[in-house]
Parts: sequence; C-alpha cells; structure tokens
Amino acid sequence: MTVQTLPKQQAGSVTQGLRNALLSLCMATPLALAAPEGVTQVDLGKAKVSMINDGVYARPLDEKFVTNAPLEQVTQALRDVGLPDDRFDIPFNPLLVDIGKERVLIDTGHGEFGGPTMGLLLQRLQQAGVEPESVTTVLITHFHGDHINGLRNKAGELAFPNAKVMVPAGEWDWWMNDERMAQTPEAGRGTFNAARRVFGPLADSVVKVQPGDEVVPGIRALDAAGHTPGHTAYMIDGGKRKLLYWADTTNIAIFVRNPDWSVQFDMDAEKARETRRRIADLAIREKALVGGFHLPGSAVGELKAKGNGYEFTPLK
Repeated sequence: MTVQTLPKQQAGSVTQGLRNALLSLCMATPLALAAPEGVTQVDLGKAKVSMINDGVYARPLDEKFVTNAPLEQVTQALRDVGLPDDRFDIPFNPLLVDIGKERVLIDTGHGEFGGPTMGLLLQRLQQAGVEPESVTTVLITHFHGDHINGLRNKAGELAFPNAKVMVPAGEWDWWMNDERMAQTPEAGRGTFNAARRVFGPLADSVVKVQPGDEVVPGIRALDAAGHTPGHTAYMIDGGKRKLLYWADTTNIAIFVRNPDWSVQFDMDAEKARETRRRIADLAIREKALVGGFHLPGSAVGELKAKGNGYEFTPLK
C-alpha cells in the first residue's frame, strides 16, 4: 500500500523507534491511489488491486428483501447511516489484481446483459489503461448473472480472450447439473441458463477451484458458501497487506452492521449468516483490507467489530 514519506528531521529529534512506529501507522492506514472515475486502486506491496465499478442499480425496498427483520427496522437502519429509506442503491464491483506476472480479474459484471446504468466494466478498464487482452486469469466467485454475464457478449465473443477461466467447483457442480435444472420450475432457471450460455462453450477448459486452493501465486480460495452453494471468497497476499475479496458475503452495506439479517438472494440463509461472521472475523484477525462486490464507496476498506456486528470504512 502507499506509504507517505516522513519529512526530514534534524539529527536526534526523532528516534528510530518512533520513526518505525510512524511508518507502521502509515502502513496500517492505506490510501487509494489516483485513478479514473469508477476505479479505486490500492498498492499492497507486491500486488496492486483495482476495484472497478460496473454500475449501480436502485432497487425499491419492500418487506421481502430482508427475510428475518421487519421493514420498519430495515428502513431505520438505512436512515441511521444517512441513506434513503425507500430503496437500496446496489453497486457492482469486480476486482482486478496485478500480482507477479498475473493480471487477474475477479468476476466480470453484467456485460451487455444489465440495465442502462450497468455494464461499465470494459469502459472503465480501458480508462484505467487496461486492455481486455492483457487479463491472464478470470476468477469467478459464484454464478449469479451480475458476476458472470460480462465474460461473454451477446454475439458469443469472450470479453477477455486470453484469460484462463477458473470457477468454484461447488458452483459448477450445482448450476451445471442437468437433472437439477430439469427439476427446477421454468421461472427459477435464470442462473442455470446463464451458466450454460457463459460456460458451456468453455466446458473443456474451465478450471474448477476448491476451497484452500492457491489459484494463482498469492491468491487463495476460501469457502464462503451460503449465498450460493459454492460461493467463494479470495484472499490476496499483497506482501505488505492482505486483501480479502468477499464478493457477496454481504450483499448490501447495512448487512455489515447487521450480519444476522438474511437477504432474499441467500439460498441457505443460516449458512450465509454463519459465513458472514466467519469471513469478517477472518479479515479482522488477518488485519486484511476487505473488498466486496456490493460494498459502498470505493468498495475496499477497513473492517472492525462494532456492537453485535461490524463496521466497514471505505478507503478515500
């Protein structure tokens, strides 16, 4: 991460121990680097990460969104943090990681399949000077459309033609199971259909990832199941600092403060709740920065325990 250079001091005015303490403080409070609009870059040491905003969707709030809390409690939680209480503004944030010789994109956004305020990933990558052909690996966290649809356009062309594609084995086994799809009512087959459109032509080359695998040097897969059966987070060892990209471990910002709330998109609500706490506690224990697909602001920042939940502070 960026470390500010200390001003020169007269000999003897600052001890070496104090100098080291100040340097450690700077290292513990990273600053986002200068970047184009919609891009947040952080230097972790041997890795540089770029959070790329793919757009935002304003979803009207109703009593179905949070399944185990009354609507009045949810609207009050939104007001408590200065947000509108009639909707959720949902951001979408894939992560680009430059580490060693690898340029790794984690999740691909909506591509050409989202609404008018979505699908900005390729545009913002190019504004940041990143050509799609330079991406060496695409990592997928799970198979929901906002994470996979950007891999292939409507003409069937790959957006990142030179990239190896790696997916969680648990997701592949669930969504690519023809028998399970056939048993699912037609109205509920959206993710099954999207997975086949995106990954079907790549079936022989897709690499299946297990929790604990080092998918590329410096990036390890973590079990984060609950939101979906094979939902996977990734821990990035940047040398000076780690970053835990937790994808949809929390879907919306207020779920960081209220980790026991269940969102309607979580397929296994109880497992998702346990995962939120386990992953958040891991990030705090490892002193890792946290990045999330639906986190607010820069979508990467500091996490700390607060009350019965957690508090996320985006980097500036």
